[in-house]
Amino acid sequence: MDARDLVRSVKVIGTTQGLRSVRAAWRLRRADAWGLPPRGAERARVPGAARDAEPGPGGGVVRFARSSLLLRVTSAGAVFCGWDGAAAEPSYALARGCPEADARAELEPDRDGGWRVVSARVTVAVSRHGAVEFRTPGGVLLRRDLPPRWWDRAGTEPGAGGPRWVQRSEVAADARFFGPGPRVPGGVPGASGAGPGDGTYRLWNGAGDGTAREGDGLPVTMPVQLVVADAGSHLVFHDNTWDGRVRLRAGAEGLGSGHDRRGSCELEFEGGPARSWVVVGSPARVLRGFRALTGAPALPPAWALGHQHVLPGECGADEVRAAVDAHREHGLPLSALHVPVPHQPVRHPRSGRRRASGGDAAPADLPRRAAELRRAGVRLVSAVPAGIREEPGEPRYESGMATGAFVTDGRGRPVRGVLGTGASVFPDFTDPQVRKWWSGLYAERLALGFAGFWHGPGEPGHARGFGEPALPRSARHVLEGRGGDHREAHNVYGLAMARAAHDALRELRPDRRPFVLSGSGWAGVQRYGGVCPGGAGSGWDGLRDALSVTLGLGLCGVPYSGPDIGAGPARGDGAGPLSPELWLRGLQLAAYLPLFRTVAATDPRPGPAGRCAPWGSGTEVLEHARAVLRERERLLPYFTTLARAAHRTGAPYARPLWWDTPEDRALRACDDAFLLGDALLVAPVLERGAVRRDVRLPPGRWYDTATGAAYEGPGRVLLDAPLSRVPVLARAGAVLPVAAPGGGVELEVWAPAPGRRGGGEFAADPGDGWDLPPVQRWTSVRYGGRVVVEGADGAAPGLPLRVRGLPGGGTGQEPG
Repeated sequence: MDARDLVRSVKVIGTTQGLRSVRAAWRLRRADAWGLPPRGAERARVPGAARDAEPGPGGGVVRFARSSLLLRVTSAGAVFCGWDGAAAEPSYALARGCPEADARAELEPDRDGGWRVVSARVTVAVSRHGAVEFRTPGGVLLRRDLPPRWWDRAGTEPGAGGPRWVQRSEVAADARFFGPGPRVPGGVPGASGAGPGDGTYRLWNGAGDGTAREGDGLPVTMPVQLVVADAGSHLVFHDNTWDGRVRLRAGAEGLGSGHDRRGSCELEFEGGPARSWVVVGSPARVLRGFRALTGAPALPPAWALGHQHVLPGECGADEVRAAVDAHREHGLPLSALHVPVPHQPVRHPRSGRRRASGGDAAPADLPRRAAELRRAGVRLVSAVPAGIREEPGEPRYESGMATGAFVTDGRGRPVRGVLGTGASVFPDFTDPQVRKWWSGLYAERLALGFAGFWHGPGEPGHARGFGEPALPRSARHVLEGRGGDHREAHNVYGLAMARAAHDALRELRPDRRPFVLSGSGWAGVQRYGGVCPGGAGSGWDGLRDALSVTLGLGLCGVPYSGPDIGAGPARGDGAGPLSPELWLRGLQLAAYLPLFRTVAATDPRPGPAGRCAPWGSGTEVLEHARAVLRERERLLPYFTTLARAAHRTGAPYARPLWWDTPEDRALRACDDAFLLGDALLVAPVLERGAVRRDVRLPPGRWYDTATGAAYEGPGRVLLDAPLSRVPVLARAGAVLPVAAPGGGVELEVWAPAPGRRGGGEFAADPGDGWDLPPVQRWTSVRYGGRVVVEGADGAAPGLPLRVRGLPGGGTGQEPG
C-alpha cells in the first residue's frame, strides 16, 4: 500500500471509509508480521526413485526415496492420489468421508520398475520416478501428472501447513480445459495453441464483481477442472483449501507439419496436502461421480426457482411494500424479496447515547406483513452478513464475546475487520460449537417471517482499494478441532457458514427444505444451497462472464447459481449509465439460468417506489421485461424437473453445448450459448445492437420456439433476435412440462423427426416440503402425421398435450 493506493481508495470509497480501510490493512499486516513465522530457507525435493509398494484396498502405497504415494480406486470409479502421507480425510469437500474402495482393483508391478492399478473405468500407471498416468480401459492416455516438487521450509513447526508444492500435468493436444472452478476459460486448440484460457488463475476467494476475467475477482474459487478431449473426458479435483495458482496452456496439433504439443496445467499451492481425485467418463458420468464424492446438491424450494428481487441495503417497510406494489401494478411475477432486517437504535451501556444497532431488532408487525406476502405468493429472504458490528451492548456481540465465538489472532484476541461502515468481528464457522451458537440467529429471523437466507454482504474478502483480505492470514481457526490459521480456512469460510445455516434450518423446520444462498463457497457448498457470485459485471463483456461463471459452477457440482442483474446509473456499459438494451439483454439471459435474481433499479420517480422499481432506467423496455418474466413463470414446471434431476444425478440445469457430444470440437469452442436441460437451447444476445444471432446447433433437429421453423444440426443457423426476445430452440421429440394458460401443467411436445424417438419427464413440486411425488417419464414417437406420447407403462400421459412442429403448423395430438 502506498500514497497512490490511499488517494484512489479515498476517491472511490469516501474519506471515512477509506481511512477505515487504511487502518484495517495496517492492523492486518501487523498481525501477520507477528503471527506468521518467517519463510526462512527452503530446500527443493522430488519423490526420487521407487523403492517398493504395499498393496491395499483398491490400490496401495508406492514408496519412493523421498516421498510416498497412496493410490485408491473407489467403487464408484473415482481415483484418489495422496502424496507425502496425505489421506482423503479430513476434508470439507467430501460428503461422507472417503468412499468405499473397489475390492477388484489391485496394485501390481508394471514395466520399467513402475506400478499400476487396473479398474473397470480407468487404468492408473505410476512410473519409477513418480509420474502418474490416467488411461482409458483401451489404453488411451487422458492425463499425465508429472512428479510433484516440494519446497521444505527449514525449521517449520508441525501442523504449520507443510511445504509449498507444484505439480505439472499434461493432456492431449486437442484437449480443452473447463476450469479452474467456475471459470470456463477454454483455450481453443489451434496451430499456435493460443486461446482465451491461456494464463494464470488464482485459487483464492476474492470480493470481485463475479466476472471471470479478473484474476482474483471471483468470490467462489475451486480447484476443480473438467478436461474434454477426443479420447474422453475427465475431472480432477485437488482437495486443498490453501492459496494456489493454476497456469494453463492449450495444446497444439502438428496437422502433418510437426509434432503435437500437449496441453499443460501447472498447479501451485502455498501449503496443505498434495492430494487429488480423478473421475473418468462422459460429462454426465463425471458429474455423477463428483456428486458421489462431494454430496447431492440441495433441492431448493419451488418458489426459489421463480423471479427474486433484491432491495437496497438500507430499506424499510415502505420500500418492501412499494416493491411488491410496483410488480403487481405492472404485471411482473415475483416470488421472493431479499431484504435486510430493519435495525432499531440501542442505547450504549456507558454513554447512554443511542446508535444504530447491527442486531436483529425489527418492527413488531414484520411477522404479520411477511404472512400477508406469503399468502400472495411472495417470500421474504433475509440478508445475513458474516460479521457482527463491534458494538458493546449489542446482544449478539456480547454473547459471542462471552462464548469465545469469534476468530482470534495469535494472542487470542478477536480479529477486527471492516464490514459496511464499521469495525466488525467474525464468528469462527469452522468450530461446530460456534455453528450451533450461530443457529440462534436463524431462529430469531424465522420468527420474524423470513423464509430463506442470503449470505451475501460482509463475507471475508478483499478490502476495497488495497487488495487485502478482511482477515489476516495468521488469524486462528478451530478447523473442526484440528486447529489452523486463515491460510487454510479462508476458502472454506463461506462454505462453513452455509453449513451452519443449513443445519440450523433442518433442525428448526424439519418439514421444509432450507433455502440458503451464499455469495462465497468451495467444493461441496452445493450440499447446503446455491451460490450467487455477484453481479453480471459492467458492460457487454459482463454478460459473457456471467454465463461463463454459471456454466463453470455447474461443471463444479454447483447447479443452482446465477448472476445478479442490476439496473441503475451506478453500473455502466463502458459508455455511461446502464442502457435499457444492456439491462434487458441481461434479464433475458438470467431468465433461463437456475437462479433468477434482479437488484433494485433507480427510477426517475421520487420516494420508495423509485428506489425499488424492478425495471431498468426508464420504462421503454417494460413490456419486453414483462414478457421475459412471464416466460420464466411458464417454464417453472421444467425448472422444478431440472432441480430434481440435479439433486438426483448432479447434472447442472445450464449445460455447455457439448454436454451430449463432447467429441464435437466445434461445440467445445462455442461459449455464447447453452443447453437448458435436455430440451432447450438458449442463445442469449451478448453484443450491443445485435438483432440476429449466429447459433451453432448440436446434432439432431431443432425447432425455433418463436417461429416453429425446423433446423438440422450439426451446423450453424442465423436466427432473428429482436429486442423483445432471444433465440430459444427446442430439441425434436422433447416433452416439455410447462404451466398451462388456465392453471396447472401441460406437456408441450415438439414433434420427433421421422424414425426418431424423444421423451421427457416431469417432477412435480407442490411447495417447500420433503414429501415429493415420483417423477413421471414419457416417450414420444411420430407415426406419419401424428405424434404419440406414452408413459413408462404404455399408458396415456394424463396431462393436457400440445404438439408443435408438425408440417403445416398442425398442433393436434393423438395420445397413445
